[in-house]
Amino acid sequence: MKKLNSFLRTTFLGGFLVVLPIILLILVLNWFYEFLLSNIRPIITLLIQTARISEVIAAVIAVIIMLLLFFLVGLLVQTRMGKFFFEIFEERVLKKIPIYRIIKETVVQLFGGEKMIFKGVALVRPFQNDTMITAFITDESSNDYVTVFIPSSPAPTGGYIYHIKKEYVVKINYPVEQAMRTVLSLGAGSKEFISELKENQIS
Repeated sequence: MKKLNSFLRTTFLGGFLVVLPIILLILVLNWFYEFLLSNIRPIITLLIQTARISEVIAAVIAVIIMLLLFFLVGLLVQTRMGKFFFEIFEERVLKKIPIYRIIKETVVQLFGGEKMIFKGVALVRPFQNDTMITAFITDESSNDYVTVFIPSSPAPTGGYIYHIKKEYVVKINYPVEQAMRTVLSLGAGSKEFISELKENQIS
């Protein structure tokens, strides 16, 4: 009976963990579609009334206008003044919203919107036992210590900074972006990560 209960519980939980991200993805895409549609609808109506063009052409022009707006915003935040004001706004307003941190970190890691601050990936043993923890190297000093960041999961914006002796740090030849995806997915996809560790140990 216990085995049956355990089987049912793990099966339902496994199905839930598979289906939930898909549902959330659909909801996010649907929300973005509705948001985009509601914002370009006034532009489409205005173009039809003023330029007397078809709705399809007006919709294409409206989408192009939205894309140009995204481009102008990106151009603005690349300037010194624009970046300065955005960082203030982000620090004082946006970062106080917990979900913003998660969404931004996810988008940045998946699409590479910012330069990675991590110099490499490693498995570390901060407690000097056989437990290996995924870490990202942030600095390597000239002495016997390596500075690493150990992110929390599934929100890697939080975590801990450790200064660990080099003998307890195993560097892995693995892309930082892919390693971060394993953190975001609660460790899923770590098989290749561990195989890299084995190859390093053999070599």
